[in-house]
Amino acid sequence: MITSRLLVIVCALTLSACATYKPNKIDDICSIFRGETDWYKAAKTANKRWGTPIPVMMAIIKQESSFQADVRPDRPYFLFIPLPRRSSAYGYAQAQNPAWSDYRRDTGNWSHDRDEFADAINFVGWYTDKSQKNLGLSKWDAYKQYLAYHEGWGGYKSGSYKKKSFLPGVAAKVKRQSDMYTAQLKQCGPSLDKATKGWWPF
Repeated sequence: MITSRLLVIVCALTLSACATYKPNKIDDICSIFRGETDWYKAAKTANKRWGTPIPVMMAIIKQESSFQADVRPDRPYFLFIPLPRRSSAYGYAQAQNPAWSDYRRDTGNWSHDRDEFADAINFVGWYTDKSQKNLGLSKWDAYKQYLAYHEGWGGYKSGSYKKKSFLPGVAAKVKRQSDMYTAQLKQCGPSLDKATKGWWPF
């Protein structure tokens, strides 16, 4: 009887631990990180490794997926027949297959998955670091970083975003969100650091 109850408890805890965290207030970085401090730890790790501010990385992820783990582009249909998706983008960072392969090869993180937040934010850190090296973009410039993230390094160099009338507005939205996250994190950062005291990013 006791063994059965213990088994039920262990199973329940395991399922709870495996449940994907979905933040409710995605405009509030303090609420996001207080709801899942492991995300804060992952963000700090990415920041330490790549140097990109946490608010910039989080604003890009918010724009790309609204912090949903398994997002894919909609699949078009012809009559009732599903057609191939127009993009291979997937996960929190909406990383496409070629970019994700480059990331794993460049970092050696072969086990990383796009639907794991820690892996996704590390990808965004890596990508923005490459954008600085390849394009000279400041890691603090959320506007230009997002344009390069959306268009790719070659597209940014060729100015492809200039032909997409909607994109500058989206990039401006990312910048505003990054600025908001920055102000919010200044308020709650100390308490988050205290809550994760004794943990150090590697």
